[in-house]
Amino acid sequence: MASTMRPLVQLVGRASRSTFPSVERNILRKIPSQNAFLSLRTTQSAYTSTFRHNGLSSPRAFSTTPLRARARTMGQLKARNATGPFSWKAALLFVITGGAMIIYFRVEKERLARKRIAELSKGVGRPKVGGPFVLKDLSGNVFTEEDLKGKYSFVYFGFTHCPDICPDELDKMAEIINNVKEATKGENVFLPVFVTCDPVRDTPEVLRSYLQEFHGGIVGLTGTYEQVKHMCKQYRVYFSTPQNVNPGEDYLVDHSIYFYLMDPEGDFVECIGRQDTPESATKVIMEHINDWKREGKPLKKH
Repeated sequence: MASTMRPLVQLVGRASRSTFPSVERNILRKIPSQNAFLSLRTTQSAYTSTFRHNGLSSPRAFSTTPLRARARTMGQLKARNATGPFSWKAALLFVITGGAMIIYFRVEKERLARKRIAELSKGVGRPKVGGPFVLKDLSGNVFTEEDLKGKYSFVYFGFTHCPDICPDELDKMAEIINNVKEATKGENVFLPVFVTCDPVRDTPEVLRSYLQEFHGGIVGLTGTYEQVKHMCKQYRVYFSTPQNVNPGEDYLVDHSIYFYLMDPEGDFVECIGRQDTPESATKVIMEHINDWKREGKPLKKH
């Protein structure tokens, strides 16, 4: 038995020795040689360099960038895109634009309201304030409603013998004149006018001296009793001056206490009363002046 198995074992051993070398050779033939491996690495490096030269990231399969650097780059990209299409600059611009639009529409709404009130004062069936008149200034020149046009006029009716109300209101008028002049940077677009309700005692000389005590820019107007009465009627002003008085006779005069703001076309705009301060009156006047300018309408500046 042993003699029979020995030849068989030798036969298997020869077969194994003859078979394994051929399999080994086939496997080695399929594995790239060292030169081929080096060639592959060279091609990879050139491919990567080409992508970097063109400003592109190399493919992940051929990238030689360290993992930490790639992670930092991705983190920066995520941080940059975290806020989406908005940034703090865009938000600031949005807030500024929105605020400007709110202010614009508020100012425009107030302007339209003032314009509507002014238009209503001219409406049919309503008493019109203002109109034609003929008086004289303190130099003896004829002064009519046409001389009020082209500027915003500020008309007050009073008399020089008034004990307290007229002086207080003329002090206010003087302050308003200065405020408007400052607000308009010296533009001559505002005309303050004082009309006497007592033409017998308020001669041009008396009226000139009286107005100089308050402000040199106030235009004084006087005339006959009938002329003054007619203008007071045009402006809906009440006054109680007696018509036929003797020189030197003492009497009292009662009258309406309002400033009448007229626009450059001679139309009534606003009444300024005793409840108004110089600051509030200036604000109203400047609103109308600025509205007029905003609409591009002409103003006389002389």
